[in-house]
Amino acid sequence: MKINGIVFSAITIDGKTYEHDVVVRLSGEVVKRKKKLSKRLFGSSHMLSEDEGKFLFEKGCDQVVIGSGQMGNVHLSPEAEAYFERKGCEVLLKPPPEAIRNRARLRKRTRIRIQHHRQPTSLPSPTMAV
Repeated sequence: MKINGIVFSAITIDGKTYEHDVVVRLSGEVVKRKKKLSKRLFGSSHMLSEDEGKFLFEKGCDQVVIGSGQMGNVHLSPEAEAYFERKGCEVLLKPPPEAIRNRARLRKRTRIRIQHHRQPTSLPSPTMAV
């Protein structure tokens, strides 16, 4: 799997451009992020819920790399932090360009979740916008 490029509202993986948040599975499969799992709890997808953490985690995964959005404002909820800790899974939470650079140096069993967001249009000054 090769990440060809990332811009504020899109990411290109293996030559295919995605204009939504994605999860790259251990197998290399790219799937759409299920941000509703967090949004229904917090009213925003900028706080990662335990349920979304369960969606991200796969057996055999010892590290998850999460792109925290271009502004770095995505965070783990305390419940999500506890979930990953119980699983013995380290979480690296960085803005996408840094997450991608770090991913290149990580162990083979690492799973990466890359997140990007479009500029919010309905919120005048979001406190947790990415």
